[in-house]
Amino acid sequence: MAEPVRVGPDGPENDDRAGDDIGIVTPQEYTFGSVGKGVRLDSGKDFGPVTVRYETYGELNEDRSNVILVVHAFSGDAHVAGLHTPEDRHRGWWDAMVGPGKAFDTRKYFILCSNVLGGCQGTTGPGSINPETGAPYALTFPVITIHDMVEVQRILLDYLGIERVMAVVGGSMGGMQALDWAVSYPDRVQAAIVLASTARLTAQGIAFNAVGRNAITSDVLWNNGEYYGKEPPARGLSIARMVGHITYLSDESMGLKFGRKLRERAQYGFDFNDQFEVESYLEYQGGKFVDRFDANSYIYLSKAMDYYDLGERYGGLDAAFARCDSKFLVVSFTSDWLYPSYQSKEMVFSLMRNGKDVSYIELNCPFGHDSFLLETDRQTGILASFLETVYGRG
Repeated sequence: MAEPVRVGPDGPENDDRAGDDIGIVTPQEYTFGSVGKGVRLDSGKDFGPVTVRYETYGELNEDRSNVILVVHAFSGDAHVAGLHTPEDRHRGWWDAMVGPGKAFDTRKYFILCSNVLGGCQGTTGPGSINPETGAPYALTFPVITIHDMVEVQRILLDYLGIERVMAVVGGSMGGMQALDWAVSYPDRVQAAIVLASTARLTAQGIAFNAVGRNAITSDVLWNNGEYYGKEPPARGLSIARMVGHITYLSDESMGLKFGRKLRERAQYGFDFNDQFEVESYLEYQGGKFVDRFDANSYIYLSKAMDYYDLGERYGGLDAAFARCDSKFLVVSFTSDWLYPSYQSKEMVFSLMRNGKDVSYIELNCPFGHDSFLLETDRQTGILASFLETVYGRG
């Protein structure tokens, strides 16, 4: 079994970003399987080999009972908190929540997060090399599902010798994985925390994903996915991200931040260049995304979310949750119109019908779907208190 990384508060000196935070964390990788053998996918295909990139934070206790599995959202990765190097200017995507004294307190808990199957941040995906051809998989990479991502995480936990997690937590696409964990492996999950998520994607959600995929595949540089080593379909991916980013916000947050303010001008230019500040902001977000994400991964991961329907696998949502032994915390946000609160309530009511231990809170905030990433102060107390009801009781 691999030795987990030991992470301490040894970040850059005299750096106000460091504070009481995680410090430096080193990514690790685990490779399993061989050609045509590794993980059985929902499609029926046996796929391998698979490399998984993961990061750990805190100390694994003697009986391995303090493990929290963090599963990331669509554009996330394994880098949850801390820095990779002293010169790194970008902390992990949930740095405000993971570390000493934070919601996921690394003085008590051992935090594990891996990049999902199909991703582009170190775990095998369409941009990885196919050992049979020596070239990137591109569209020969198999179509994957949320459950397939969970299966790869299960194999990683087996490798690390972790039989049961104290909690699995995720927001958005990560919440889908947390739900799948609780239903697929009820004996391995003590508690599940589901933030701004759903048991199945709505027609509206599928439609937005379809627009993003079409933006990518309509880019002349996409070349049916065979763009590796060439100029990538940057414009198509940028537009896909712009559309997606709108769904992560809310009318209120966009109004507060931008309104109808013009950019560097006092009146309309009467042309078709970007003039409003919100236009410039979306262009910036799209351009920034292109620098760190693979267009084919966008296609594969968005399709995995489209396929996701927790109840379908088991004959209905009630039947799915009847399998669970986990304690649940479900959190939704009033301004989230991508995964609105009624979808969280559907899960909560189904869990209640099954007599499961479930807590639910709807937070009133203006940040839209991204609230689970931005509304960290209020979530800290809620999540920390919930984890205290689980810690040491497994």
